[in-house]
Amino acid sequence: MTVRRVVLWDIDHTLIDTRGVGRELSAQAFEQVTGVPMVRQAKIDGITEPVIFRETAKLHGLRTERQDFERFASALTKAHSERAAELRERGHALPGAAVALDALCAIPDVVQTVLTGNVRMVAEIKLQVFGLDRHIRWDIGAFGEDDDTRAELVRIALRRATTAFGEPVTSRNAVLIGDTPADVEAALANGVPVVAVASGRSSSDDLREAGAVHVLQSLEDVDALVALLLG
Repeated sequence: MTVRRVVLWDIDHTLIDTRGVGRELSAQAFEQVTGVPMVRQAKIDGITEPVIFRETAKLHGLRTERQDFERFASALTKAHSERAAELRERGHALPGAAVALDALCAIPDVVQTVLTGNVRMVAEIKLQVFGLDRHIRWDIGAFGEDDDTRAELVRIALRRATTAFGEPVTSRNAVLIGDTPADVEAALANGVPVVAVASGRSSSDDLREAGAVHVLQSLEDVDALVALLLG
């Protein structure tokens, strides 16, 4: 298979918005695993799930180990599965997300996957709930349980794509689409082009300050997105 471009999609605030349901589910899983109600949560934008869990635990005076995170990840997945209908009702796909995924799917030799701080099973549930999973190659994505740092997740995704396609997939064959400075920085640290979308909590200025050259206000500008990916 000849790969022209591997698109690495961020999920939260790039493709979807859970409108607070995600935090509620995290709180539910956190209390289930630690026995302590989650009254505060560590910074989440652009941060991987293991780091969020560890730093949130510290805010509550707790020290955690890897097995604690694995229990949390399992509880979080179960919570998302059990409350999928609520997630669908209260959350939503962001404007232009479905059209953008469809448009990129129609381009020959473009493959789409995800690069996210979510654990894989939660990522799958989130996109499935909003009907955004049909064009995603899950086997070449990178997820929160793979590494603490987003920059390393980029490297993992490129290695997985290389193995899957039987040919080198380098930074020149990839593009990352995300909404936070952390997404921008992770891409640039690996020489991967990035399209930043100001659809989350970070402004266009925040994203440009982090190093993004190409910034869209939303995914609704599909023609601009496609032009950037093919350029």
